[in-house]
Amino acid sequence: MRQYFILLIFGIFLAASSCRTDFDTVASSGNLKFSKDTVYLDTIFKNIGSSTYQLKVYNRSKNDISIPIVQFKKGLSSKYRMTVDGMSGTNGKVFKDVTLLAKDSLYIFIETTADITDANSTDFLYTDEIQFDSGANLQEVALVTLIQDAVFLYPNQNPDGTKEKIKIDGKDVDGFYLNENDPVNGNELLFTKQKPYVIYGYAGVPENKTITFEAGACLHFHANSGLYVAKNASLQINGTASTTEKLENEVIFEGDRLEPLYSDIPGQWKSVIFEKGSANHIINHLTLKNAMTGLDFRNPTNSVTIKNTQIYNCVEYGILAQNSKIIGENIVINYAGLASLSCVYGGDYNFTHCTFNNNWPNPSHFAVNLSNRLTGATPETNPLTQATFNNCIIYGSNFNEFNLSKNTTSAFVYQLNNCLLKFGSTSNPDYQFKTDPTHYNNIILNENPKFYNVSQNKFNIDKTSAAFAKGNQAFIIPLDILGITRTSPPDLGAYQSQDFPK
Repeated sequence: MRQYFILLIFGIFLAASSCRTDFDTVASSGNLKFSKDTVYLDTIFKNIGSSTYQLKVYNRSKNDISIPIVQFKKGLSSKYRMTVDGMSGTNGKVFKDVTLLAKDSLYIFIETTADITDANSTDFLYTDEIQFDSGANLQEVALVTLIQDAVFLYPNQNPDGTKEKIKIDGKDVDGFYLNENDPVNGNELLFTKQKPYVIYGYAGVPENKTITFEAGACLHFHANSGLYVAKNASLQINGTASTTEKLENEVIFEGDRLEPLYSDIPGQWKSVIFEKGSANHIINHLTLKNAMTGLDFRNPTNSVTIKNTQIYNCVEYGILAQNSKIIGENIVINYAGLASLSCVYGGDYNFTHCTFNNNWPNPSHFAVNLSNRLTGATPETNPLTQATFNNCIIYGSNFNEFNLSKNTTSAFVYQLNNCLLKFGSTSNPDYQFKTDPTHYNNIILNENPKFYNVSQNKFNIDKTSAAFAKGNQAFIIPLDILGITRTSPPDLGAYQSQDFPK
């Protein structure tokens, strides 16, 4: 009986100790350690919230400690906000008596939303510090954010609280038409390099109007946003060659998340849609990335000229062209979920010195897809009157990177001249690259072009490339995509070969 009594007392003691929620702590001695001494919250647009950044705080001592206060140096007026081990404190700014156990750590998550007027007027940096304790035990971690001013374009709000809409594909979508006499922004059909532009919803180019982008103009599209060029409207992109990797003279289309984490994430915005009947499009030195579909052509009235253009990281297509006429020179496309270039429902196409690559990680993508049909509930066909590729590279990570999908009831005319092509062996008569001179001349099959760095979308080549000096002089474009003079015989693809930096 006495043994049972002892066990009962021992059990009560264990239960009481396991339910204890208080700790014997000592005051912090100012010896905290941090995962970093400065937290850079990267670049944000004014009044647009940042991503969440992490700071880890360590207690290396053998004692449980209490930090009397954790706060921003600017106090409750700080434009930063934080949580400390899941606690929100006073407005996410001030935390008192924070417990940190011996040999343990806590997480602080930091965000900011600030205006350009909050930043330093000379460098546009907004800064603050997280303070741990005070007096002799004060420790600080710096916070730094670069704030960009921008022109914001977005749908108006209707009196009933709904957003302004425009019609695309017969559906009402959040959007608005650009106004050349806007009372706030002035001419919204002219985009300059003075400030970046941030677009919410679809920005529409009205019928019979032309949208113009000057060299250095930069557009950032919010999620589910895009550009819509209506019937009889035109688009003119007038970028020029840049001298640095900052692409200072390119016209840039990308998402509105500026943090490095988002620099190569596909699908951050929708597309640039060229409606049926739109006309007179000229695109020169455009860099477009991280869309659903980059350029979506829907039977423009006349030929589209695309030169010196790069398109990367699109969920569906880099360029999707339906019954369109495109003249393309020095185009580079990579990383598209379905096809880097897809010309469907017929049309007329001529591409010279282009690099169509696709390293999207699935087994069904193509670098180039050609078709004279349009899939759907009722499949339709339309003549492919020409699809010519001269001095091009068609390559990627799949077994086959070139696809023909034709209906024999309609014309299907195509020809590849002096191209490097990746394609596995087949008995299909459409893919007899060495014995079919009607469609294929001087094809280099399944040899490595040795791109400089595919993962970084750098498709430069050097003299060890299988594409080196394999072009036909008859098709030469004198300058490559960077404005470098091509040699004779020319290299294949969009880049003139150079020695890579060691």
